Amino acid sequence: MEKMNVVVLDVRPLADTLEDFSRTWKTGESSQPRISFATPELLWKVLTAKRWHILKTMAGAGPLAIREVARRVKRDVKAVHSDVHALLKAGLLEKAGKFVVFPYDAVHVDFILQAA
Repeated sequence: MEKMNVVVLDVRPLADTLEDFSRTWKTGESSQPRISFATPELLWKVLTAKRWHILKTMAGAGPLAIREVARRVKRDVKAVHSDVHALLKAGLLEKAGKFVVFPYDAVHVDFILQAA
C-alpha cells in the first residue's frame, strides 16, 4: 500500500516553526510537510471555501494549467487565476513550468480553538 503524501496546515507561533526547521536542519531527518499560519483568522483568510475546492480538485491530479483548474471547478478563469496566485503565495501550490501543482494527496488541518 502506497503511503499518502499529506500536508499539515496548522496555527502556531513562528518560534515553533523555526524550532522545527532548526531540528530538521541539525538532524537531517525530514518531517511531515507543514504549512503554518500565525492565527486562525489568517488561515481562514487564505483558505476560503472556493480555494479549498481548488485544493480538493487538484489533490493527486498532477500539474494542471490554470484554465484546466477553472474548468474542473466550474468557475471563471480570471477568478481562479487570482485564487491560484493566493495559494501559490501561501505555499500550498507550486509552479511547474506553465502549470501549477498541488503536490499532496491530502490535507490535515490541526489547530485548537480556545477561549480568548
